[in-house]
Amino acid sequence: MILALETSCDESAAALFDPARGLVAEWVHSQIAIHEKHGGVVPDLATREHLRTIEPLLARARAASEDFRAVSSLAVTQGPGLAGCLAIGLASAKALALALDRPLKGVNHLRGHVWSPFISLHAGDPLRFDDRMAELLPHLALVVSGGNTLLAVLDERRSITVLSSTRDDAAGEALDKGAKLLGLGYPGGPLVEKLASTGRVDAYDFPRGLGPRGELDFSFSGLKTALRYQLEKMTPAEIAAETPNLCASYQQAVVDALARKTKAALARGADAGTPFRSVGLSGGVANNRTLRAALGQLAGKARIPLFAAEPRHTGDNAGMIAFAAWADPAARATTLAEGAAALEIQPAWELSQA
Repeated sequence: MILALETSCDESAAALFDPARGLVAEWVHSQIAIHEKHGGVVPDLATREHLRTIEPLLARARAASEDFRAVSSLAVTQGPGLAGCLAIGLASAKALALALDRPLKGVNHLRGHVWSPFISLHAGDPLRFDDRMAELLPHLALVVSGGNTLLAVLDERRSITVLSSTRDDAAGEALDKGAKLLGLGYPGGPLVEKLASTGRVDAYDFPRGLGPRGELDFSFSGLKTALRYQLEKMTPAEIAAETPNLCASYQQAVVDALARKTKAALARGADAGTPFRSVGLSGGVANNRTLRAALGQLAGKARIPLFAAEPRHTGDNAGMIAFAAWADPAARATTLAEGAAALEIQPAWELSQA
């Protein structure tokens, strides 16, 4: 059984994963209540909260794993993320690995997101997971979280190659910053989605940031600027009355950009003679119902399955870290004697560097 820890940003998490059964248990401590009053994550506060919550999480894992006797290895998020937060998880994992004399794996958080849509596939039939995966590769992954937006290929060898990323703001940042401009609070994405449900998507013509034809990179900074300029033309009363329409149009611009780039990537694979056999959606923004519907339609037209991460595995969670530690060949185990003590945090660790 693998014990995994995740402390990359504003959530402390632990999970136990058994390759023969799937996720045995997982726990997440959210810090939203702490950071919402500041309108975003405050690194010092996040680090302090990880210090406070990591021990209770490990106590739960200890009770669920027969005093850690059932744990055969450990995994921890090594990066990317906030330096202070990552350090808490890595130091805790090193200490536990040393005390238990167990191997330790450092996992790339973004690779965890790429693998997260397949957690439920494994849980459905653990013994046939490898055979099922062989039928689904190459796989096109769309990762859309608060700080990352990218398209990546998971190929037949389970190697991951980045196709594109964002040149400026990520999709989640665009939604959060848009919500802040509208005075909606934090986290902004869910608030924008809630208000958008009663608005018109064609009320305002916001830019999609598509770039040259065939370009796969994303860009959302222009969208945020367009919203700011639109709000500057309106009175507070007009903004209040139009907030649902503004949210619906703004959210649709984000979704359209994500969907169109994904569609272009699918077409590029087909044109190259290596068509994708599945598409995935993960990261915090993957909870957006409009985006899930758009990706579902794309997958349907391409006649391939869509694997969307379960809501509990879209945010920062240790379940995906444990799963990636087992499924991803890039996550290599090492004992402390072999050099695990030299594992260092990687705050700017790119997916392509894993």
